[in-house]
Amino acid sequence: MSFRLRLTSFFLLIVVIPLAVVAVLVFGLINASQRGKADARLNGVASTAASVYEQASRSASFKARTAAQSLEGRSGSALNARLQGLAHRIGAARIQVTSDGTTVADYGDPSAIAPGKAIVRRVGSPRTRTVTVSALTASQYGRQISGRGTAVVVKQGGRILGSTLRPVGGRTVPRSGEVKVGGSTYRATTVRFSGFGPSPVAVTVLSNTVASGGSADRDRLLAALLILGFLGLAVCFTLLMSKALQGQLDRFLQAARRLGAGDFSSQIETHGDDEFAALGAEFNSMSQQLSHRLDELKREQARVRRSIRHIGDAFASNLDRSGLLDLALETAIDATAADRGRITARGEAGEPLVEVGHIGPLEGLADQIRESETLALTGDKLGQVSADPFSIVTVALGPIAPGGPPHGLITVARKDAGFSEDDLELLRSLASRATLALTNVNLHFDVQRQAITDDLTGLASHGHFQQLLAAELDGAQRYGYPVGLVMIDIDDFKVINDVHGHQQGDVVLRRVAELLRESSRDVDVAARYGGEELALILPHTDLDGAYVIAQRARRAIERLQIPVLDGGAAIEITASIGVAASAAAGKEELIAAADNALYAAKREGKNRTVKASEESANVLGGR
Repeated sequence: MSFRLRLTSFFLLIVVIPLAVVAVLVFGLINASQRGKADARLNGVASTAASVYEQASRSASFKARTAAQSLEGRSGSALNARLQGLAHRIGAARIQVTSDGTTVADYGDPSAIAPGKAIVRRVGSPRTRTVTVSALTASQYGRQISGRGTAVVVKQGGRILGSTLRPVGGRTVPRSGEVKVGGSTYRATTVRFSGFGPSPVAVTVLSNTVASGGSADRDRLLAALLILGFLGLAVCFTLLMSKALQGQLDRFLQAARRLGAGDFSSQIETHGDDEFAALGAEFNSMSQQLSHRLDELKREQARVRRSIRHIGDAFASNLDRSGLLDLALETAIDATAADRGRITARGEAGEPLVEVGHIGPLEGLADQIRESETLALTGDKLGQVSADPFSIVTVALGPIAPGGPPHGLITVARKDAGFSEDDLELLRSLASRATLALTNVNLHFDVQRQAITDDLTGLASHGHFQQLLAAELDGAQRYGYPVGLVMIDIDDFKVINDVHGHQQGDVVLRRVAELLRESSRDVDVAARYGGEELALILPHTDLDGAYVIAQRARRAIERLQIPVLDGGAAIEITASIGVAASAAAGKEELIAAADNALYAAKREGKNRTVKASEESANVLGGR
């Protein structure tokens, strides 16, 4: 066998095969990193999809109760005629009315999802009516969730309700795993929610692996170029320097074997400045670059693991506003490889921005950070400033309310390296997700506040009134102090609505509520009991004391001059009031005693205050 043939055989053995193993290893690590990024992004979008769907369903529940009240007593053609106007008024995409499981009316877009329900049971009748309302169509939902590199397909019962993935056509999208659509590879996952009818709504979220991969293609190209470069270099030296290489084959063979085994630390010793020495230097350089690339891949895997931990932290702190802000800053710094930064936020729309957290030293960068934040507030929500050797970027979180000021600002700084377009796009995406999380937190607390406050009057709601009265009476029974209860009913309120309209009636209720708040003590609780009936809980107040307070309120109501909305003469109103007090009665007994006194005031001619009867007062322990 000739030397050239033997050298070719050696070349195939010690160079090509090890390089193929390294290529498989490198490309495998790059692909694993790309899939990990796609899955992390996919899980984040799926979590957002679930949060948006549940929020829309909760909002639809409020609309369903409003629709149920508006449709009370309507049926047949009157019910169908009412649905269209009602849908436009409450902003509903679809309204469905069923009676004992049978659909009696259905209006709106059949692709509506995230419904809320209100069940109405008539007194004395075993029949029930269910009003189901949705304010969100599948197409609107898909546009809210999808973004760069992500798509959403919404199906129900095998029928596609909406899709942001245009090429999907009639083909089946898998519930999970990988699918190729239009030449692109997507990672998919599916979550299910309740919808109209018995079939669940299946929301399939797809994440483009190329969009999630970032620099994966660049990494593959670089690795391929390095391997191919070395391969070509080895071939040239094999052909041109076969005789000179004969004495060095063993040394290169050992080095190649070490490289194939994954040991990149050993260097080939070179002598002189001939071509063989250059080949040894190139071999050593390739080894260092491969080692560096593997280190980068390991760091990238660590970043993916941190991102997954951050997602878990986000689930754990989804109602902790301070925790969400800290997590947003940590994620921004980690995702952009920055080494310092800060986050500012405002509590309400009118409050100024204040720093709520920072990472790393910011001394000497105050002016540059303010400049970057000013650019973000006055520009396109992104500000960039270079302050040698630092690069500073600020991204604004979304507005607290449409057209309002932003929630806050995230500023990150990196030394000796600028920020790429991928970094800026990543910061924008992070700001969008953080804004959505903060909005959900605010909505949660708004819903809590609305649950205990009457929307029209601003007083305590009926349910909150019941809770407060029960708690106050529990304390009264334990410690022996009296609790007064005043029930107030506006006289002839129906006449005001019939003559001047319901909007005028709302004005009357709000004005009387304002008067009760202004004239009450700090410890008293004013509530809307129902309709035009209001109530006052008076802790540490006996029957006579409650009567004095009730009389003062009645005279103040009698002196009210309420302007008419259409410009007519001011309206004068009166109120009938019932008073009871107790240190030992239960909630229902005290309410019944005050209510009976109120009806007595009505029977005796209205515009008067009546105490609970002596018999009731004795039973209730009033004194």
